[in-house]
Amino acid sequence: MTVKQNRLRKIPVPLAVLNANYVFVDFSEKWLSHFNQSETIIGKTLFECMDELPEELLSDIKYCLEGVENRSDIKRVILENGDAIWYEWKIETLKSDKGTVDELILVLENVTDKKFEEALFVKSQQVARIGGWEVDLIDNTIFWSKITKEIHEVNDDYEPNLENAISFYKEGISRETMSVLVQEGIENGKPWDVELQIVTATGREVWVRAIGEPEMLDGKCVRITGTFQDIDIRKKAEIHYRSVSDRLILATNKAGIGIWELDLPNNELLWDSNMYDLYGIKETDFKGVYEAWEACVLPGDLEKSSKEVQEAIDGKKDFNTNFRVKLPNGEIRCIKAEATVIRDIDGSALKMIGINQDISQLKTTQLQLEKIEESLQGAFENSSIGMALVALDGKFISVNQSLCNSLGYKNEELLKLTFQDITHPDDLEIDLSLLGEIIKGKRSTFQIEKRYFNKVGQLVYVLLTVTSVKKLNGEISHFISQIVDISSRIEAEEKLKNILQLTTNQNNSLLNFAHIVSHNLRSHAANLTMMTGFLLDDDLGQEERKNTLSMLIKASNGLNETITHLNEVVQVKLETEKKLSTVPLRKTVDKILDDIIALINENDVLININIPNKLTIKGVLAYLESVILNLVTNAIKYRDLKRKAILTIQATLEGKYVMLSVQDNGMGIDMEKYGQKLFGMYQTFHGNDDARGIGLFITKYQIESMGGKITVESQVGSGTRFIVKLLKA
Repeated sequence: MTVKQNRLRKIPVPLAVLNANYVFVDFSEKWLSHFNQSETIIGKTLFECMDELPEELLSDIKYCLEGVENRSDIKRVILENGDAIWYEWKIETLKSDKGTVDELILVLENVTDKKFEEALFVKSQQVARIGGWEVDLIDNTIFWSKITKEIHEVNDDYEPNLENAISFYKEGISRETMSVLVQEGIENGKPWDVELQIVTATGREVWVRAIGEPEMLDGKCVRITGTFQDIDIRKKAEIHYRSVSDRLILATNKAGIGIWELDLPNNELLWDSNMYDLYGIKETDFKGVYEAWEACVLPGDLEKSSKEVQEAIDGKKDFNTNFRVKLPNGEIRCIKAEATVIRDIDGSALKMIGINQDISQLKTTQLQLEKIEESLQGAFENSSIGMALVALDGKFISVNQSLCNSLGYKNEELLKLTFQDITHPDDLEIDLSLLGEIIKGKRSTFQIEKRYFNKVGQLVYVLLTVTSVKKLNGEISHFISQIVDISSRIEAEEKLKNILQLTTNQNNSLLNFAHIVSHNLRSHAANLTMMTGFLLDDDLGQEERKNTLSMLIKASNGLNETITHLNEVVQVKLETEKKLSTVPLRKTVDKILDDIIALINENDVLININIPNKLTIKGVLAYLESVILNLVTNAIKYRDLKRKAILTIQATLEGKYVMLSVQDNGMGIDMEKYGQKLFGMYQTFHGNDDARGIGLFITKYQIESMGGKITVESQVGSGTRFIVKLLKA
């Protein structure tokens, strides 16, 4: 089979080539499937294979054999059982160099189904889609049938004339051709049968078959009658076939695909031009036999390839193989070959028709990919860090030994799990969230620190890096996870953190201790100094001296208790409630007020106390004394000298907390200006010479150390209220 014949087989319409005796010479594959026939029709006549064809088809074939260039029609055949079959055909002539008709191209379709549907609408006209027309040159009128008007897409009341009838033909070849044909028909009585394009009233381009028969009277044309057929579908199919055929030629040339045909009985091998290019052989140097091909194949591939050719001829398997050829210049090429075996009616192989394609570059690329895959697999298996391929649902696809060692699992055990199964619950949400961003295309990779559980349930800290792998269509295939075990680093960091925390706590304890020493003892010292000064006053009466001595004894006892409690300060930790003890709140407040009674009396401060006697808190006595002392002395220090100082101390029980309130009517604090800095270290707000800005900072620390909280409400000129929230005992 020639390349041209092979292309003929691929034409997407039912097409056959007949000789002058109506014998099948060739056909398209569509012909066989359309009429349920086999390749055994070669050598048989059309009417032997199809005895129910219209007589009109036979007539049209005869006309074409007699010299008519082409014929087309559509007719119905009534079968013996009463059924009707519609056939539509197009006949084109193939002439020899001498101008005689040797062969015919027949496009034939069984259009029964289409015609049946058309008959349901308008049976008679729609069967053929052929309209009639007539030009009366005597009356100068034109008649169009309903179908003709439908084809032109004009209204039923449209009245054509000769000029506008011709103007429907597409400008260019179609209009010029029809103008010439009409003129020759009128002048010489010459009929026509042509296929041209019109532009309908709605602007659609449609292929039509126009047939005209002039009627002559005394050498003068008086009338022209004819038919007008819509052949748009068939014509476009023919044009499409030619286009496909041209594209096939172009594609094979561009793709470097060679087409070959082997005549088995005659041992004749035909190559197209692309085959010679593939093998680097000049057409004049090719002997055109099977052995000429064998001479091109590398010896190492020849036995296998020859065997596959024979197996295809024997019908054992399809011919689809690869082999290497050596070009005359020494170049080696890898060729992909496919072929179909053509057999006669007895099943004997007549021909092999196939293609060859150079796949050398593809093979080279495949080898490179295989080497890269081997390298990647080696890197995966032998990597010192854990690596895994993970499916979209989290299931492990593949894991290396390093990961197994880190997690304590065997390879087959991990492959039964998902990463969700071994991830710490607190780390799972962020992991899944980042994976979701990869799946949505918001990122291609991420890196986080997370925790896994090993086989025995212990935590393993890792640095996880996840990257997506995509398919050719852009969808994610799976993930690559790189897992670095950082447990030893985390443990070291945790130890260092604990040491730093311990140091910080100890420093805070020492700072607090120093504050209590400097602040609390200073208050006691000032109180003692003041009372000593009273005793040295010669004008002091006996009763006053006695009261002062009593206050001096209380102050001395308070100082002794304060010193006793100082050792507790450095032992209290922020996080351990076990160090807290039960402390009576009212008794502690009374004790502090007794310690600084001289300071209270000297500044004429009125103190109101509203604290239940049995109210206790969980805390550290030294801390609570320091807090109360600091809040009371601050209230005295920052009193408003323009009015009598009043200090109110009260406590209430709210759930599991005791709310201690210390409120004065002093100078007040500008909260808008100083509110954020109030409890900061070394922050002062009133410009007093003896203010060090440490008291409230230490007070806040002491309260929080006992699990409490301190807040403040204040207004300049109205006073300040400190609210201390403490744990109830």
